[in-house]
Amino acid sequence: MKLRSLHTTKTLEFYIPDYSTEMKIPFFDVGISAGFPSPADDFIELSIDLNQLLIRHKDTTYFAKVKGHSMKNAGINDGDLLVIDKSLPPQDNKIAVCQIDGEFTVKRIKIEKDIVWLIAENEDYEPIKVTPENEFMIWGIVIHSIKSF
Repeated sequence: MKLRSLHTTKTLEFYIPDYSTEMKIPFFDVGISAGFPSPADDFIELSIDLNQLLIRHKDTTYFAKVKGHSMKNAGINDGDLLVIDKSLPPQDNKIAVCQIDGEFTVKRIKIEKDIVWLIAENEDYEPIKVTPENEFMIWGIVIHSIKSF
């Protein structure tokens, strides 16, 4: 899967998937131990389709690369590639890509009665209270975060 660059802001770089290419990737379904190494059992080579694994709704999914550290405690770090589905409904405690007063941000949604908060997952950032005076739009719900090491 290739990505086509769509738009860049101070906090996010937006991409859409390009399905015109196909890449089959080997997948070994043996379970990799994060503790002690396990003996090499029977390796069963399968193939994996990242499009099917990462994208549930092809027409409503896009990608964005994170700039910044406001979501580090949620495991989302600077440079991570987010998979975002704009068909999913915004709900309390979900992580969303939002636009508030012209600025894009990724934050956890907190809904208290009729008040919407955008919560950073980093103690250095204050919660953002969304008021009727704000120009506010939710651009989609984050469903995966892909890291590079």
